[in-house]
Amino acid sequence: MTTTTSTVRLNWGTRYEVTVLDLGLACCGVEVMAALHGRGAQTPEPVSADAPEVAHVLVVSGTVTDVMLPAVVASYEAMPEPKYVLSVGACSNTGGPYWDSYCVTKGIDQMLPVDVAVPGCPPRPEALLDGLRALHRMVTA
Repeated sequence: MTTTTSTVRLNWGTRYEVTVLDLGLACCGVEVMAALHGRGAQTPEPVSADAPEVAHVLVVSGTVTDVMLPAVVASYEAMPEPKYVLSVGACSNTGGPYWDSYCVTKGIDQMLPVDVAVPGCPPRPEALLDGLRALHRMVTA
């Protein structure tokens, strides 16, 4: 299993710059990359900052194993305030088809405060963008 990270800056008209840190842990990571970096995705091109210290939105996508969980939690803890979590896909939300495996976390919401959960296996890129819009409504409300 490989972990990919990428950072995309989103201008939500807030007084701070919202930066997304994507922890692509499995197949859903590909859909997240397509949503954030695809043609016509309505988000800027990625910047070269792959550090949680500059991110405000943590996107957890794919299967979170018990071995990977400490790294995911450490990434969240290293983020500055305000910070938000998007859980993307069935595996991240509930453990997905691997929920009964001894080594799979049964949903990242058991360890982190998830603000928006995007369902699907895998969710379409448009679903992730809808999740980001839902988070935007929460932040600006």
